[in-house]
Amino acid sequence: MVCLACLLPLFLVPIVNILPLLFHLIMGKVYGIFGWEYRKPERVPPACPYKPAAKKDSKAGVETSTEPAPPVSFSKPVGVADDKQD
Repeated sequence: MVCLACLLPLFLVPIVNILPLLFHLIMGKVYGIFGWEYRKPERVPPACPYKPAAKKDSKAGVETSTEPAPPVSFSKPVGVADDKQD
């Protein structure tokens, strides 16, 4: 005979694995009620803990440009008038 405490993980693992799917499904329904679009957040791909990823921050071979960066334009906040009168 096997005790119930030993069998418990066999039933908990599938339930725990389905929780994120249920969360996204329920959030999609809640957002749909309000008329919004629910998008799942992007997840980071799994990485191997034994072989860390190579860092891409190396400065060797990086070319610096002599051109200045283009100016950044900002739009006006909502509700701001131009004060033009015809």
